[in-house]
Amino acid sequence: MKYNMKHTSTVFSSPKSFLGGVFLLFLLCSCTPATTRSGLCPERFRSTCEGKSTALYTLTNANGMEVCITNFGGRIVSVLVPDRTGTMRDVVLGFDNVRDYQTIPTDFGACIGRYANRLDHGRLTIDGTTYQLLTNNYGHTLHGGPTGWQYRVYDAEQPDNHTLRLTIRSSDGDNGFPGNVVATCIYTLSDENPLCMDYAATTDAPTVINMTNHSYFNLSGNGNNDILSHTLWLNATRMTPVDSTFMTTGEIACILADSPFDFYSVPKPVGQDINADDIQLRNGHGYDHNFVLNADTGNTYTHAATLYCPATGIALDVLTTEPGIQVYSGNFLDGKEQLPKRTGIVKAEQRTLFHLFPLNLSAKKHPYSIIILPCCPLARAVW
Repeated sequence: MKYNMKHTSTVFSSPKSFLGGVFLLFLLCSCTPATTRSGLCPERFRSTCEGKSTALYTLTNANGMEVCITNFGGRIVSVLVPDRTGTMRDVVLGFDNVRDYQTIPTDFGACIGRYANRLDHGRLTIDGTTYQLLTNNYGHTLHGGPTGWQYRVYDAEQPDNHTLRLTIRSSDGDNGFPGNVVATCIYTLSDENPLCMDYAATTDAPTVINMTNHSYFNLSGNGNNDILSHTLWLNATRMTPVDSTFMTTGEIACILADSPFDFYSVPKPVGQDINADDIQLRNGHGYDHNFVLNADTGNTYTHAATLYCPATGIALDVLTTEPGIQVYSGNFLDGKEQLPKRTGIVKAEQRTLFHLFPLNLSAKKHPYSIIILPCCPLARAVW
């Protein structure tokens, strides 16, 4: 069966054009080949993991935009775009070498699978059969389990400077999931400046798939700056509440106007209500919630979100065909993720990074779990 799950189209913009980025700290690197425009040294991404080779791949377009990706975890390492003055900045969080991705447990920039977000107590029922998955987060299965695809090496093909195709094979029983799965993620950077992500999967038995990208954004261009002054607009008037273990309760709740979760009425700073006395903010330790999108039935994609940094003039637009978008304000980044020469030390109390990823809603009493069957196509798109 063919599962064209997500065609993520991320659009960055400056005040005059749709471009995007932030975070430029050029690296000094004595190794060859030459560094990328964002200062990354490709040699530092050459390694072997479980018998497969890792590397750094670079996408560019006619406008000077650059996206660097490693096939370890399918991770976006850097996204370089101009601010309002034309200064190129790198907007995403990442390490400057593959070893840190392999040894420091993070999901930075990763292509998540088999199932992004949480599955309640790791239990999955398909056609009357219940599967017990491996658990890794407060008794739940998060982002595919302890050895999700973000910790695997994808096979990579780069046909041109605009496109990277990543493929992964997941065997029956992988972290407890049923079915042999072959999944692909195609990253495309066009000259119109959107960064698109197309996902597809095939299976030989009924299973679930919910892939997404896990990039963190800071549109200020400095990882030591917080994102509390970034303004956010979300095309959502409903959200899925969570309990104290970050698992969705099964409810889809309406968002009251002017409440801490109302980013729909007017764009507002992320930090405006983040410390409000609200049970959901306490449960999430800030924002760590899935918002149910107001579907735009007249278009292929729904404009899900816009994140904007007043200091740099850089904006990030997210378009998707998925029903939800997860908003995470970096609540658990505690300074252990040290990023030499790129982003400094990230501290949770600073809330220095912001994470927006379109995905299917967390599976607990929701009708959105993606079940794919052999010979039963299901089309999707994201960003």
